[in-house]
Amino acid sequence: MSASRQSGTTDELGPEEPGPGGAELLAALLDGMDAALCAFDADGVVTHWNREAERILGWTAAEAVGRHGFTGWAVRPADAGDVEERLLSAMDAPGRQVHEFALVTKDGGRVLVRMQSASVRGGDGKSSGVYCAFSEVHAQIDLERSIALSEALFETASWGVVLVDADLRPAVVNEHAARAFGVGRSAVLGRPLADLLGQGVEELESALTHVLAEGTPPAPAEMWVTVRAAASGDDDGEARRCWRSGFLRLASPLAEEPVPLGVGWLFLDVTEAKQAQQEASQLRFRSQQLHRAARATAECEDPTEAATVQLDFALAGFADHALIDVLAGENPVRLVRTAATPAGPPGPCRPVATAGIPVRYPEGHPAPQSVERVGSVRASAGVGASADRVREWAAARQWPEDSVHALCVVLRSRGRTLGVVTFLRGAGRGMFDRSDATYAESVASRVAVSLDLAQILSP
Repeated sequence: MSASRQSGTTDELGPEEPGPGGAELLAALLDGMDAALCAFDADGVVTHWNREAERILGWTAAEAVGRHGFTGWAVRPADAGDVEERLLSAMDAPGRQVHEFALVTKDGGRVLVRMQSASVRGGDGKSSGVYCAFSEVHAQIDLERSIALSEALFETASWGVVLVDADLRPAVVNEHAARAFGVGRSAVLGRPLADLLGQGVEELESALTHVLAEGTPPAPAEMWVTVRAAASGDDDGEARRCWRSGFLRLASPLAEEPVPLGVGWLFLDVTEAKQAQQEASQLRFRSQQLHRAARATAECEDPTEAATVQLDFALAGFADHALIDVLAGENPVRLVRTAATPAGPPGPCRPVATAGIPVRYPEGHPAPQSVERVGSVRASAGVGASADRVREWAAARQWPEDSVHALCVVLRSRGRTLGVVTFLRGAGRGMFDRSDATYAESVASRVAVSLDLAQILSP
């Protein structure tokens, strides 16, 4: 047996013996808590009192410890009996109890607190006292509101909410955002944004990086993005959406200096509203162009010149090239080129000298089809086609080599077909749609009237 054991001492700590500095560690833990804490023994005498309790009520630990309950110092005499009864009742009650009551501060003021109390059990399982944690009611309500707001945002919000970490990867998403991405909530987490979004993802990542570095921007931003076809389930390709986005830099409230935890990204899909706004703006512009063209053609002495001027006004913001073919025979359809814009850079539409020789359009060409159907025909080389494929496609149809999309509209006047006008777009523009065809038909009707007058005056 060692000398230490012979002398009745031990060199090991027993299971119930506190380690060195145990009292100091306990005091430091209590004083470092964000909540006010006090404790009572079985007789209702205050045994612990931390700094947060001192901050709220003004009583120091030296002034509080050793007092019997709150009577005579921390509560009004009229409330003392009720408060003490409710606090000490926790010794015989299972779990925690929550109470709200007014306490008295050292300077005589009153503060409404919310207190949680629970029994302190000894080694024999019997109650040896009560510990109480309390905070000002308004602070507790603010915390509960923050928690409730967070839960509501991530469960029932009618706009997308995404928490993006410092690596620009989604850490938390709500149901609305997951539906916008076209995948489940768990499938979004941790994935690069480029896996979820196509066009516009660089702009979004740049905005997120800016917020991490500089802080919350002053106003929302509208961003056009495309949702990946694999995520959205769109068989026609990527779905282009406009998301009105707001950003919030998130910093830890526990750090002495703000440490960015990521970015809170809130967005709302405003695609339909933006498209309606763009369509209305486009309609106003096209109406103005038709009006300007009518005023300009009214001053043209030559009807053929009036037809080309009409096309010059129509091309603005609509197409890159325009061709006018006049019908020279109907069975089979033979078309003669009478006017065209330059094949290279955009320019005004001018008459061309072809000596009445028909254009060698191959079978199935959109221009003869337009005459045969007495309507409009659209054609395209395809979205994303290579430059060589586009040149081959355009050359085979007798169009400028940069043509990617075409719209052929029949020219009709006085119940007769006069020819075809063809509008062509390059790779920088989208395919012609129904609204484009409607506008082109309005232009074609005016061009046809001018060409009809030219034929009457110069048969």
